[in-house]
Amino acid sequence: MKLQHYLAIAWLMLLCAIPLQATADALTVPQEVTEADIKPNLPQPYIVKEGDTLWDIANYFFKDPQKWLKIWERNLYITNPDLIYPGNEIWFSVKQKKNGGLTKVHPQPQVINKPVEKLEPVIDTSKLLTALARQDFIQPDAVEGVGYILDSEDDRLNFGTNDHLYLKMNQSARDGDLFDVFRTGDPVKDPDSGKVAGVLVHHLGQIEIRSQDDGIYRGVVLRTFEELSRGDRLKPAKQIDTRITPSHPSGTTAGKVLYIRNDVAEAGQNQVIGINLGAGAGLKAGTALSIHRAGRMVKDQVSGKKTRLPEEKIGELLVLVAQSKASLALVVESTAPINIGDVVRNQARR
Repeated sequence: MKLQHYLAIAWLMLLCAIPLQATADALTVPQEVTEADIKPNLPQPYIVKEGDTLWDIANYFFKDPQKWLKIWERNLYITNPDLIYPGNEIWFSVKQKKNGGLTKVHPQPQVINKPVEKLEPVIDTSKLLTALARQDFIQPDAVEGVGYILDSEDDRLNFGTNDHLYLKMNQSARDGDLFDVFRTGDPVKDPDSGKVAGVLVHHLGQIEIRSQDDGIYRGVVLRTFEELSRGDRLKPAKQIDTRITPSHPSGTTAGKVLYIRNDVAEAGQNQVIGINLGAGAGLKAGTALSIHRAGRMVKDQVSGKKTRLPEEKIGELLVLVAQSKASLALVVESTAPINIGDVVRNQARR
């Protein structure tokens, strides 16, 4: 069935779903559109896809799509299913009231000459959201956090989701601010220099600030991974982007694997590791690097001398969270077990 048929059916179903009196009201009372009715930070244009209905498009632009069905009456080129196709670009602006606020563009074919390049796919790391929310690297001077749990309303020893707590803060906070509750783990050292690259911290949960009175803050626990206790530290909540587009650093970048999650001996595909490269080396979320194993030392049977074999690529990784001197990364491909001390470096696009 063609797209226009789906759209016609969807439009009729929507009209039938509206009570008769409500329909009559909608036809007699014009709907005024304001910026408050549009979803905030909305990327435009909307690209029509195969199978889209008018409801899908209304739901994309408006906080209340049912309230704004009136919009479609002023845009006959949109409400007519014969005039909307996959690939159409649709914009909405409250300044265009005379035509209902909508603008539609039908892209025309054009030829663009440009060098052949590899198109990097967007990698969906949403399955790692929980894992990333529970662990992080911080600098050694940040282990005290920006505050801590003082007590609870009912004087219990341990706390969980929805509990109301009292907090002491080393910096001001506003109502609604979010903080991760954490405890420090072991320092992670660079395998070459022996210097501390960062401190591993375990997130226990998240707290939202609700009010403040005489320097004591009140907060509510939104979620927990483990029980919270008095003295557990707070740091500003990290917002994790689970949609990452790979990018390749310019120049020469080389480091080593310094940590494997859960202290296991080896890592493989889809596991999280730590590397001793961070934002200071130009890394960011999405930076793609390759993983290499150093070549073995062998005896040359002809010359009798010791010779090191070339290093071999054994995997690829994608940086998820970059700190100043270290990063958490996802192993997206591996052909052999990955160990602490293996080399990571930038690679040319294949």
